[in-house]
Amino acid sequence: MSDPIPDKKEIKAKILVVEDEEPIRSFVRINLERSDFLVLEAASGEEALKLIKTTVPHLVVLDLKLPGMDGLQVCRVLREEYPQVAIVMLTARTQDMDKIKGLEMGADDYVVKPFNPLELVARVKAVLRRLYPAKNFVLSCDDLEIFPAARQVKKAGKQIELTSREFELLYFLARNPGRAFSRDELLNHIWGKDYFGEPKAVDIYIHRLRSKLGDDPTAPSFIETIWGLGYRWRERE
Repeated sequence: MSDPIPDKKEIKAKILVVEDEEPIRSFVRINLERSDFLVLEAASGEEALKLIKTTVPHLVVLDLKLPGMDGLQVCRVLREEYPQVAIVMLTARTQDMDKIKGLEMGADDYVVKPFNPLELVARVKAVLRRLYPAKNFVLSCDDLEIFPAARQVKKAGKQIELTSREFELLYFLARNPGRAFSRDELLNHIWGKDYFGEPKAVDIYIHRLRSKLGDDPTAPSFIETIWGLGYRWRERE
């Protein structure tokens, strides 16, 4: 799971640039580094996914026209396995349908080649601001308030004590309302790919969260059970 975006004095946001043309890749890297981002590079979709297994970035700048595994295939894998990672697509003017498909798959934004580097950097920053809000950001669901920067949760104004992993699970579900996740997916995102324990660990943590939130599993206000699959955060109308 990628780290929350911290202050610049702490850790820089990680950006992975996936582009097979080295001059363009270097051009993008240089401009992102000038804006104080930590930049990783991959020349193919396969290389990108291999790299992400060891270092999960906050955002991926993804060229759609890649040799071998193309950008749309990479986008699909990222959305299935790393839904918290933002995606900004690099597209050609003739790739309108691919651009639409990418957005439908869950890409956050796109930039058309040839592009102004200032526009690319601005779009990257805008996407990150949406996904990793400022310190005063509060995610509210009815009488439940989640404070991501402080890693605190309040219900009806009263603070609820959560462990680090309980908070991560709660916040992950809450910022993906209406989307069902299997136990294996939640293990992957919260516990990490190197976790080899039982999927039932998710059930235990969900039970703890429901107990602390006062959430009745038979008529849940927050965490819904999707039988045969896993769990999802109840979407508000």
